Parts: sequence; C-alpha cells; structure tokens
Amino acid sequence: MNKTPVWKSIALSLTSDIAEGRYNTGDRLPTEAQLSAQHGVNRHTVRRALSELADQGLVHSRRGSGVFVTAQPTDYPIGKRVRYHQSISASGKIPGKRILSLTTRAADQAEADALGLRPGDPVHVYDGLSLANGLAVALFQSCFPADRFPDILSALSRTQSVTQALQHCGVPDYTRVSTRLTARAATATQALHLNLVEGAPVLHSLGVNADLQGQPVEFGKTIFAGDRVTLTIDAP
Repeated sequence: MNKTPVWKSIALSLTSDIAEGRYNTGDRLPTEAQLSAQHGVNRHTVRRALSELADQGLVHSRRGSGVFVTAQPTDYPIGKRVRYHQSISASGKIPGKRILSLTTRAADQAEADALGLRPGDPVHVYDGLSLANGLAVALFQSCFPADRFPDILSALSRTQSVTQALQHCGVPDYTRVSTRLTARAATATQALHLNLVEGAPVLHSLGVNADLQGQPVEFGKTIFAGDRVTLTIDAP
C-alpha cells in the first residue's frame, strides 16, 4: 500500500485547521520552525506543504512576516431554491462558472431514474467548475432530458447559467426536490480540477431539480472542495 507523503499529510492537516476555523482570514500560521518541530520533519518538507496551500489559494507569504490565511469557507445553502450565483453573491464573493464540456449522450441508470427516463435515452450534459473570487470551489455535472430541452446546450454555452438556460427553454422556475450528501476523498482527476492534493476532503452532492409541475428537469452531481465551502441546510 502506498503511504501518503509527509508533506501532503501536513498540508491536509493545515487545510483542516483552516476549514474548521482554527485559523481565520488574515491569521498568521505557525512558523516553519514551529511546524517542523510539531511534525518532526525538516523545513523543506514544511515548505512544500505550505507551497501546496499557496497553490490552492488558501495562504500567501509576506517576506519577513510569515505565511497568512487568505481564504475562508464560502457559505452555500442547500434548500428548496438552490441558485449558485445568488448564494455566492450573498456571501460577499464574486461568482463565476467555467465550462469544461457540453455533450449529448445516453443516460445511465441513475440519470434515467432521476429524470424519469429510460436508460439509453439521450441527455444533454454540462460539466464545469464553480468559482468564488476566481477560485474553484466545486466541480459539477448537470444532466437534462434532451428530448424536452433540445436547445439547452446552446443556451448554456451563451449564459453558463442553468437558471437562464432553463428559462430560455420554457421553465420559468424550478425547485430542489432531493439532495444527497456524501463525504469522500478527492480522486486524482478531481484534485487536478479543484487544485487540491489527492485525498483531500470533498463533499459529493446529488440533487434533482423539478419544474413547478413536479417534472424533473435537472439531475446534478457536484463535488465541493471541503475546505472552501460550508454547506448550510435551509429550514423547510
């Protein structure tokens, strides 16, 4: 069995400390000497761990002053009305999306069950990254029934917004009908997209959105970077 490199373990430990509020935005982390003594390693190992956090946008160094926390988790509500741009804007950050791919393919069993289709029926698929202040906070995939929304991919290409694309396709409003959350460790591919270390904590969310008549319109899979998002549950 491959062992986790020591520098990666230190990076994960510091990431967890930041996510759990032991260090807040603007706080200075312990010095390299202190971290070296704490973990029983040399400064080179600590320096590599801090470099990883800097690459993730979580910390920055000030010459002669130390390493400081630059990011804190973004509150993101999970409730009946989930709107990414509104939620991120409400947290005081600038929302953004980056398209990774727009494709059409056959639905698998889970997608068919969620959308009321048969396995093999066509679905339009939107893969992308959700950003807050330019930092990737989630990797997502949204599936839509292709027969009902033949033009949704072109609308998504223009707007990068599920809400606006659905409105273009005749769905003025929609609500969340189910959400399932699972804690996992980031795979190599997920870590690459989210600029995390492999094995970092992530939250998997599966959600189904329906129109006002109760007909499913979207099956969403989202992988949240565990240290960058605090999921809050809206009261019913």
